[in-house]
Amino acid sequence: MKHLLAATAMAALALANASAAAQEAAQDSAQDTASSGSGIGEIVVTAQKRAENIQDVPIAISAVGSQFLESRGITSIDGLGSIAPNVKFERAPSNKTISQISIRGSVTINPAVTWEPAVGLYLNGVYIAKAQGSIFDVADLERVEILRGPQGTLYGRNALAGAVNLVPKAPTGELGFRGEVTYGNFDQRRLRASVDLPSFGPFSLKLSGQIQQRDGFIRLTPNPFPQAVAAGPARTGRTNDLDGKSGMVQLRFKPEGSNFSADYMFDYSNFDQRPDYAQLVRINRNGRPEDIFDPNSPGYAFGGAFFPLNLYDRAERQSTASLDANPLYERSRTYGHALTMALDLGSATIKSITAYRDLKWQDSLDLDGSPLPVAFTQRDTDFHSWSQELQISGSTLEDRLKYVAGVFYYREKAETLGPQSFFGGGASYQSDYGSNTEAWAAFAQLDYKFTDALTLTLGGRYTQETKDIRRFFRINFDAANGITAPFVVANIPYGGVPDATFKKFNPAVTLAYQASQDINVYARFAQGFKSGGFNGETNDFRAPTAACPTGAVELCTPYRPEEVNSYELGLKTRFADGRVIFNVAAFWNEHKNIQLSVFTAGAGASSVVRNAAEARIRGLEFETVLRPVDALTINASLAFLDPQYKRYIDAVNGVDTDVSDNRAFPHTPKTTAAVGVDLQVAEGNWGRFNVGGDFNYVASYFTFPYALRTPNASAQNANNTRSPGRSIVNLRAGVAEVPLGGAKAEFTLWVRNLTKESDPSNFIDFGPGFGGLTVGYFPDPRTYGLTAAVKF
Repeated sequence: MKHLLAATAMAALALANASAAAQEAAQDSAQDTASSGSGIGEIVVTAQKRAENIQDVPIAISAVGSQFLESRGITSIDGLGSIAPNVKFERAPSNKTISQISIRGSVTINPAVTWEPAVGLYLNGVYIAKAQGSIFDVADLERVEILRGPQGTLYGRNALAGAVNLVPKAPTGELGFRGEVTYGNFDQRRLRASVDLPSFGPFSLKLSGQIQQRDGFIRLTPNPFPQAVAAGPARTGRTNDLDGKSGMVQLRFKPEGSNFSADYMFDYSNFDQRPDYAQLVRINRNGRPEDIFDPNSPGYAFGGAFFPLNLYDRAERQSTASLDANPLYERSRTYGHALTMALDLGSATIKSITAYRDLKWQDSLDLDGSPLPVAFTQRDTDFHSWSQELQISGSTLEDRLKYVAGVFYYREKAETLGPQSFFGGGASYQSDYGSNTEAWAAFAQLDYKFTDALTLTLGGRYTQETKDIRRFFRINFDAANGITAPFVVANIPYGGVPDATFKKFNPAVTLAYQASQDINVYARFAQGFKSGGFNGETNDFRAPTAACPTGAVELCTPYRPEEVNSYELGLKTRFADGRVIFNVAAFWNEHKNIQLSVFTAGAGASSVVRNAAEARIRGLEFETVLRPVDALTINASLAFLDPQYKRYIDAVNGVDTDVSDNRAFPHTPKTTAAVGVDLQVAEGNWGRFNVGGDFNYVASYFTFPYALRTPNASAQNANNTRSPGRSIVNLRAGVAEVPLGGAKAEFTLWVRNLTKESDPSNFIDFGPGFGGLTVGYFPDPRTYGLTAAVKF
């Protein structure tokens, strides 16, 4: 990884534009209320279900708006990087459409559809329930809001760590158009457009969409080692490519003079591409019997002699690969309908949000990074959900009391089929699972002004969820155990184990004090809740008992909900005639029953789920925006994170033991930072010339909660899958507002990952049962191109 100081200097010399440009973000949004003069414009967000100045909201929140997003070509969460302190967006291993979002040290690693994420993701207020398919494109975003800390009162289920809300631009009823074409290296092509049609009667219509394609970063080659006679026919072409299409239809109904409005939204996204390359970065080479790919191991005769992976492991990033998986793909099709109706009664507003979402997701992966048939897996997921929210908001007592209250209902069904083949078919499985979830909640939040400066906020949410599970596991062939014909290990239908029901009330209390018009301080307590459930991937099947007739012990005993008590102090300031914004947040989180998914790579590449841990996570976050002169904007953010397990129970030699001093925190970098500069170089009747960029720094972090110290060098050790972190520099230079008839044109040259950051950001460690087979995933290489746009 490039040194932090060197990358910072490079970014500053290149006039980087900070990724934390939250305060610049909403200047093009419909809710922008930029003040007159030369200061930094105010940002209005709806994080608390009502429009508020971001500096007045007593929670840790960052927001980026359309100008920031359009200039960087960001249309999904995949491009957000670390735009907010103590927030990290990653792609899940091998997949470009599955997200791993970490906020303040909380993250869900396992992307299985039966798992709940730790961060709530919302599209215009509609809950996106699963990590699978959560990376999708929205062609015309107005802003992205990122809320840090538990948001259960207003955002509900599984917002334990925070929430991310994607807000598309709404129809305006006036004719408008923006079209954009991009071409870059790796033959990248993207067409993006949005059209706002004039209102017709009470209706306003807006259409937007994009098409993008790019060649793969990894060139596929023939097998370079002919002595590996078990190698299959090598795939041709490239992998790590991109091929996606998305669209959105928004229709608004608002009769003139009426206090009623209805907004319908349909969104669609489709990706059909090859997955991220699983590069074989290491195998165990310690000479131990279990090191089956080490030529110096006695176990080599039972593994590497047939499948010599020792020829293919490379720790350094590669640009070519030889793979045998056939087929090799990642496909994600997602769409949704949403109807939002609002009735303004003057002192109160009643709102209804009805939504349906549907996902079809598939992948077919080569997980050994070689042309040898060692690890080949597939997943075929179907998912749909339906939700209904009713809320009322308003004010009373001469506006001293503001309130939001409502009820929420949610229902989902998820199914995954999973054929798997290992060691040339010597071990072959069918691993299927499905789940149903039904949840409802009631919530309320009251803000009472004791004085014009002092406000007390009380909130609470009661949630009840019910889940069931089905599990099917068949061994098709297992040479090591003498199974030569299909053998059904488990076939547990819905209702085969008792439903799991979880009930929880989560309170929140905030005391906010406005010391002056430009200084706000707050203290906040909030409780977060992440639902419990069943481990659909379980392969722990034992002899039936009266307590567990199916023998599936992980299904007979569902894992418990994860809870967090969060304590936060915050300061938000604005001074120097509005030219400086400086915000600070400090938090102390107490976690209980942390849900940990430990990948065992046993039969069927299964995971074990434990409520093993209690932890304390504390941190400090800084955000600032400076505008010393009108042409110059400087942005920066800096965050520190200090995690510590207080209790972690794991089996050591068959005995439950507290190993809290010997387990890693996954995806919890101790430092994240963003810094940059945006400079308007020149302006005339020909347009405006700007230069800028982004610099993001993420310190090293572990990717799995494995042991830090192990009894031998071949055991599963967290340090083997520790990412060194990254320093990413993105630059751009462009001419905007170029007169073009009655329209305006814009031309931008851009480069991403200027310094060619090449350290791995994610891993899969198959453990000693697979000879320490570990694959790594790397950030995108340096890309560059030209974007031309026109708007009117």
